[in-house]
Amino acid sequence: MTDVLLTVGTRKGLFIGRRRGGTWEFDGPHFNAQAVYSIGIDTRRSVPRLLVGGDSAHWGPSVFHSDDLGATWIEPPKPAVKFPKDTGASLERVWQLHPAGPSTPDVVYAGTEPAALFRSDDGGETFELVRPLWEHPSRSQWVPGGGGEAVHTVVTDRRDPESVTVAVSTAGVFRSKDGGASWAPSNQGVSAVFLPDPDPEFGQCVHKIAQDAGDLDRLYLQNHWGVYRSDDGGAKWTDIGEGLPSDFGFAVAAHPHRPGTAYVFPITADADRVPAGRRCRVYRTNDAGSSWEALAAGLPEGDHFGTVLRDALCTDDSDPAGVYFGNRNGEVYASADDGDSWQLLASHLPDVLCVRAVAMA
Repeated sequence: MTDVLLTVGTRKGLFIGRRRGGTWEFDGPHFNAQAVYSIGIDTRRSVPRLLVGGDSAHWGPSVFHSDDLGATWIEPPKPAVKFPKDTGASLERVWQLHPAGPSTPDVVYAGTEPAALFRSDDGGETFELVRPLWEHPSRSQWVPGGGGEAVHTVVTDRRDPESVTVAVSTAGVFRSKDGGASWAPSNQGVSAVFLPDPDPEFGQCVHKIAQDAGDLDRLYLQNHWGVYRSDDGGAKWTDIGEGLPSDFGFAVAAHPHRPGTAYVFPITADADRVPAGRRCRVYRTNDAGSSWEALAAGLPEGDHFGTVLRDALCTDDSDPAGVYFGNRNGEVYASADDGDSWQLLASHLPDVLCVRAVAMA
C-alpha cells in the first residue's frame, strides 16, 4: 500500500497524518490555537513543500512553509501576503494556496479575503497582488457571501501556464487566458437563485471547482444550490445535479486518474447545513455527472450532523485513489479504494476546515 501524507487544517491548528505500510499515525497540532484555512502541498520539488495559511487571533494571518514534511516551519520576516497601501485593504485570511503547473515550478497562487489573487514566484515565500483581478470593473458590485468575500479556489492548466481560473464568493467564476493580465466572468449556465435575476453575468455563489483528470477542459462546480460541469474550460456550464439527494453543498473533488470521476458531499439546504438526509455520505459519479452513487461502506449509519466544508474533501494521487474528508464534528475519514469503503482516521479534532493529501514515494 502506498505511503501517504495527509494534512488536516482545523480551527485550532494543523494535524499531519502519515500512512506507512497501511498504518496511520497523526501528530499535532502545529500552529496551536491558530485557524488553518488553507494548505498547499507542492510536489514539484524533490521533497514536497508544505504551505499553510494560518490565522492567529492575536498576530493575524500569515503563510508558513516547511521543506521537511512539517518537522520545522519557516515564517517570512515580512508578511508573505500583504495588500499594497494604495488598495486601502488589509488581509483577513488566506483561503487558498495553490502550486501552479510543472512548467512554472516556483509559481504559487494565494486566494484571499478580501477577494484577491496573489502570485508568488519563489515557491510561496513572497507574494504580489494580481492587480487586474483586484481592479476588475465589476468589483464594486461583488457582495460578500455567508463566509465573506474571498477568492477561495484557484485552478491552473498544466498545458498552459497563462490559463488561470478562480472562484469568488459571491461573484462567481473568472478566467484569465493571459497569466492574469485580464479577466472575464465565466458563469454562463450557473444559476443564482438568491438574486432577482437568476442568470447574471456574475454574482453567483460558487463554493468549489475541481478539474477532471483526463479531460483538462472539463471542470466540476459545486454551487450554492446546483452541481455543474463544463466541457470547455468554464465557458459554459451544464447542471448535473439530478440523482443527488440535494444539490446544495460546499465541496467537490476529482479523481486523480479516472476521467469522468468526481466526488461531492451533499448538504440538506443553505438554511439547514447538515448532511443530506442526516446521513454521512459521499456521492461519486463515474460518468461526468450523468449518474451518481452513494458511498457509505464504513461511514456512520445513523443520524449525522458533520458538515463538510469547501476544502475539506480531497483525493491523493495514488492508484487506486485515496479519498479523504473531514467535517465540523472533528472527524476525518479516508478511503484507499476510490471511495468504495471508508475508515475513521481521527475524531474529536477541532472543527476541520481543509484537508490535503499526497502519495509519498
